[in-house]
Parts: sequence; C-alpha cells; structure tokens
Amino acid sequence: MIDDYARGVTTMAADTVWALEAHLETCAPCRSLLAASVATGAPDIAALVDTVRAGLEPRLDAVGAVPPRWRRPRWVSSWLTPAMTPWLAMTAVVTLVALLLDAAAPAEVFGSSSPVSLIAPVLPLCGVAASWSSGLDPAHELTASTARAGLPLLLRRTTSVLVVVLPVLLLGGWLTGSTTAAQWLLPSLAFTSTALALGSVVGVTRAALGLVAGWGLVVVAPTSITGRVPAFLQLALQRDQLPVWGLLLALGVCAVIARRDTYSTL
Repeated sequence: MIDDYARGVTTMAADTVWALEAHLETCAPCRSLLAASVATGAPDIAALVDTVRAGLEPRLDAVGAVPPRWRRPRWVSSWLTPAMTPWLAMTAVVTLVALLLDAAAPAEVFGSSSPVSLIAPVLPLCGVAASWSSGLDPAHELTASTARAGLPLLLRRTTSVLVVVLPVLLLGGWLTGSTTAAQWLLPSLAFTSTALALGSVVGVTRAALGLVAGWGLVVVAPTSITGRVPAFLQLALQRDQLPVWGLLLALGVCAVIARRDTYSTL
C-alpha cells in the first residue's frame, strides 16, 4: 500500500488512502518506509523535494532561530476549533442574560416559564453551528481535507460544545429552580442529534441555525409577546413526555449512523 501511495496509483480507493494517511500520522516506522519508497519508486518526487530543500535551507539559516513560544496541546486542535471560543463565550453570556431576565423581568413577560427553560433546548446548537462552519473557521478547507475529517471530527467538536454548555445550563436551572435537568437535557440532546442528522443533507451549520430560528419563532417570540407559554411546549416538557424526546434522540442518532459516510463530503 505504501509503495502504491508513493507512486500515486490512482486505483487506490479513497477510504484506503485516508486510512493510510491517518496511520502515517502516528507511525514513525511506516513514515520511514514511505520515505524509502519515494526515493526508489518515485524519483521525480524525491528530486522535487531535494530542490525545494536546497532552495529553502539558505533562507532558513539566514532567518535565525525563532524564540520558542507556547504551543497548545495536540488534543485541543483535534477537539476544538479557534472559532468555537467566542461562540462558547457567547453561549455562556446568553445563559447569564437569561438568568438576569429570570430574576429581574416582570412575571407577565414570560408567564410561568423561565427564560432559561425556553432557550435551554436549543442553546447547544449555537456552538454546534460554529464548530463546523466554513465561514467561521479560517482553516476549514485544510481541516476538511485531512484524513480524520468527517463524522469523527464533527462528533468530537459537538461533544466539546456539550461539555461546556450543559454544565452552564445545569447551573442555570439549579439557580432558577424552575425546571429539572431531565426536562431540558433530553430536548437539548434531541435537538443536537436532529441538527447533526439534518446536517448530512443541508449542512450542519444551516441545520443548527434553522432549528434555532424555528424554535425562536414558534416558542420564544410568542411567549415574550403574550406572556404565556405555548400549550404544546407545556405538554412537551412534562415528565411523562420525556420518552418522546428520548425517541427523537434515538432517531437522530440512528440517522447520523446511517448517513455517516456523507459527512466527509460536507
């Protein structure tokens, strides 16, 4: 496989090439085999590399040593994208604003519902949208072309969003005392899995933002205007309706698994 890869054999399957590249990232002996294979099986590439090296070495020597600087751990880059930091900060700020509204807003504004409970089901979607947005990530093209791109990387970034957002919501729900964790945790996870499932068709960012916009128009805006929570939301967040959210979560997960190959081409 390494010999075929070095020679640029076009009959190699795409998934085989990606698996080989992912393996080469962590296997020094195989990288040595690749270097030897390029030298013997692809002399044109070896000559090109030598030419580039001969042109760069004098320039690099003239630049001098670069002072060492802090480098973030490798696992941070594999789980997070720089664009997620401001979005996660914004999510925390939105939760804080909801807490302030819950404490200071007149009772007739949101009726019997807490602002935290209104935004909790869709709040993780803001971070999910930012975690896979080509417009917000300057290195999106580079990331999307790596061997580890696709569903595994998307799940890592989604998990990192949930790890940050869910504790903030848990703290907000505990401070307000208006809703239990189970009443918003399952809806949050259900909306997240639905966004990932729809993302295999229209793109994760579009799917997440579409669900947020739909929830805002159907639930948050009417509640803010009338001061009454829509009847269907009151019914949906009741304890006896939690199995329905669990079913929606399971369906979203099954859809993601069934369409897992499409995420590498988003």
